[in-house]
Amino acid sequence: MVALVALVACAALATAADRTVLSIGAHAGDAEITTGALLARHKRLGDRIVLLHLTLGEGGNPKASPAAYGEQKKREALAAAQALGAEVLFGPWKDGELRDTREEVRWVADAIRQVQPTHVITHWKTSLHPDHAAAHRIVNDAVLLASLEGFPSAHPRYRGVRGVYYADNWEDAEGFVPYVYVDVSEDLAAWKTAVTCYEFIRGGISSFPYLEYYESLARVRGAIAGKRVAIALEVDPFAKKRVLDSLP
Repeated sequence: MVALVALVACAALATAADRTVLSIGAHAGDAEITTGALLARHKRLGDRIVLLHLTLGEGGNPKASPAAYGEQKKREALAAAQALGAEVLFGPWKDGELRDTREEVRWVADAIRQVQPTHVITHWKTSLHPDHAAAHRIVNDAVLLASLEGFPSAHPRYRGVRGVYYADNWEDAEGFVPYVYVDVSEDLAAWKTAVTCYEFIRGGISSFPYLEYYESLARVRGAIAGKRVAIALEVDPFAKKRVLDSLP
């Protein structure tokens, strides 16, 4: 039986001001296209939302130099964040060179301590793109490291992450099984405004129909969830354990 659990319901015990959703993508645009509607929903509910782009994805335009396209992607990322009402952070790494080394893990752990998210969303573990798979490992290790007293940092240890979720990304589809469905029927317009800040999503660079694919996917996920539009997330197997006094 498909588990139908909204992320907002998972945080029902938290007040809006107590929720911070941090979406971490390997490249600028990854987090917005997959989770932008969810972020828009949480912003509308009064929550704090934060985007972290580990790289700009500056190697993705064959018609422009990485330096020029990187500058463009940063402008687009700032515009998309503004459209969502999100804070935005940028990692120091280059497109195609993201690795799950101690340096990356420590940097993201420090960012987690600084942001203090209650919920973290990132890439699923298996991907066509090595940067996506590396981001998955980095984020999971960083959540743990941020909670440890022995990790030296300018910020105190942080143990307030209530859940780590994985986004529904066409490049990360192998083994991805939707577990959490979130109704974003009222937030699709805000998502579209944000993601079309990116030229590659509007269709000016890649032949892949990003906007059409993800809008259609949201409608398919919505149909399965009994909603007009929804997004799906996966979690680690251990996070699927539920202890109940009786059947819900």
